[in-house]
Amino acid sequence: MIYLQSFKLSDSRLNCPNIYPYKVFRGNEGMVFFFDRITVLYGNNGSGKSSLLNQIASKLGIKGKEHVTASSLGTNDYGNRYVSECSAELGEDGLGRKLRRLPDDSRYIKSEDILYEVKKIQQKEVLGESLKYDRMSGGDSKEEAEDFLQSKKGMERMGNIIFAQEKYSNGETSLQYFDDFIRPDALYLLDEPEVSLSPANQVELSEKINEMARLMDCQFIIATHSPFLLGTLNAKIYDLDSKNYRIAEWTELENVRYFYEFFKKHDKEF
Repeated sequence: MIYLQSFKLSDSRLNCPNIYPYKVFRGNEGMVFFFDRITVLYGNNGSGKSSLLNQIASKLGIKGKEHVTASSLGTNDYGNRYVSECSAELGEDGLGRKLRRLPDDSRYIKSEDILYEVKKIQQKEVLGESLKYDRMSGGDSKEEAEDFLQSKKGMERMGNIIFAQEKYSNGETSLQYFDDFIRPDALYLLDEPEVSLSPANQVELSEKINEMARLMDCQFIIATHSPFLLGTLNAKIYDLDSKNYRIAEWTELENVRYFYEFFKKHDKEF
């Protein structure tokens, strides 16, 4: 299922080249991304792949979106201004009718969300605050999140996490996070989901994503530079390191080629 068909970057270019987020996409104004069931935004650090995910999440208004702080250059809220200048087109349902809204379970899952999950498993003393963070990231107000902690369901959730402290490693906790938050029939924006995962677990997660996209009507847009995800996902790949954000094969990407050349150089040692 294609819930988000396309996303167009702002076509504005400011005179000052240093204003975020305009500076991130300078030279690619008006670029349109077309999405498949699984689409990867590839790029090295500083390429803008995480910024792009957040622009999409903000435009769509889905859970997990983050407001971009206004630039210190003047009083203009350039973050909201940029989002307002972008545009998104939703897909169609099974009968060919244009979607009017995204499924409620749609979510933007950031690498820091995963790391925070690992942290709360490791540190019992931050359990209450971490659960409040989860609820507020999902759209609850602070008061609603605090009420949940006092409820029977909230207490049960805390007990499950305490039990998991002894049961799961960091990598297993990360995989469990995706099991907990990814549901059928929704759009998911994933920012570097390989955080804390071994290569084997990265491949396992990729295979789960392939399966959910194929069989459970999920759509994924994923920011990553992991060769294990890139080589396993059945994905359309945009190379954000290239001048015009070209569509590329995973074997052409710089980070993948680096791994290939590194192991090729050490081939005799194996």
